Amino acid sequence: MATRNYKKEYKEYHSKSDQKKNRAGRNKARRAALASGKVKKGDKKDVHHKDGNPRNNKNGNVKVVSRKKNRGTYRFA
Repeated sequence: MATRNYKKEYKEYHSKSDQKKNRAGRNKARRAALASGKVKKGDKKDVHHKDGNPRNNKNGNVKVVSRKKNRGTYRFA
């Protein structure tokens, strides 16, 4: 099994402008959920974007779900 090349992965994906903006959008949604009391630090919950766009942080587009549900193969309706 090959080892994961984190430097290459960052250079080719995570350092791209669009990916930085997407990550900032996800972080912003998480901070808003923390401020409103919907999530707590260490609660193993994710903030799910219903339309798949992490920059769309409107109330109707985000909801709190378990990590397993958000990161797994489960598909939201």
